Parts: sequence; structure tokens; C-alpha cells
Amino acid sequence: MKIAIIRIKGQVGLRKDIVETLHRLRIRRKYACVVLDKPSKEQLGMIKKVKDFVAYGEISEDVYKKLVGARGQKDAKGKLKPFFRLHPPRKGIESKKHFGVGKGVLGNHKDQISKLIGRML
Repeated sequence: MKIAIIRIKGQVGLRKDIVETLHRLRIRRKYACVVLDKPSKEQLGMIKKVKDFVAYGEISEDVYKKLVGARGQKDAKGKLKPFFRLHPPRKGIESKKHFGVGKGVLGNHKDQISKLIGRML
């Protein structure tokens, strides 16, 4: 099970504990994405804490390969960096909020996260 987490909100006005949790998840900038392979209980708790500032969901192996192929970067030692920098989504974000006409992009998207990643590559 691979879980992709995409940061949607920026840093302005966030509480320090939320910022610290985002840094521990290695999501330091807006529209940065991290893929957790077999997340631990602690990582799932961190995702639950920042669910109002990120979009997350389970992705398939082929979406992961497409993400690595398009946005994967290597560090100085030749290893794959643990995060991916993405574009803002094409056709924009309908609403960042959970309520309203559309659901918005924040929170758990289950399998719909693949469509959001496709719009951001």
C-alpha cells in the first residue's frame, strides 16, 4: 500500500505543531508530494493531524512509476529524493475547503488522488 500526500496550503498562518508535522513528513513546500510505502502507525497519525492542509490517498504502482519518471530527482549520492515537486493542478482547484458545491481537494481522496496527481505532473 502506497499513500501519496500532497501539500495544498502554504506556510502562512499555520500553527507551529502543524508546521513541525509537515516537516517531519518531508513536505516543506506548497505542491510538494511524498509517497509513503507501507506507512507506520506513527506516520498515519501524522497524516491524520495534517489532513486539513494536505490531500492524500492510496495510489497504484503504475501511477507511482509515472510520478518517478516525470518528477523523480536524484541527490548527490545517486539516490532518489524522498519528495516530488509538482505543478499547481491544471484547471485549478475548485475549492480547498471540505464543504460547498464540490468536496474540494483537502483530506482523504482514496483512489481519486491519482487524477489530481495526473493534473499536477
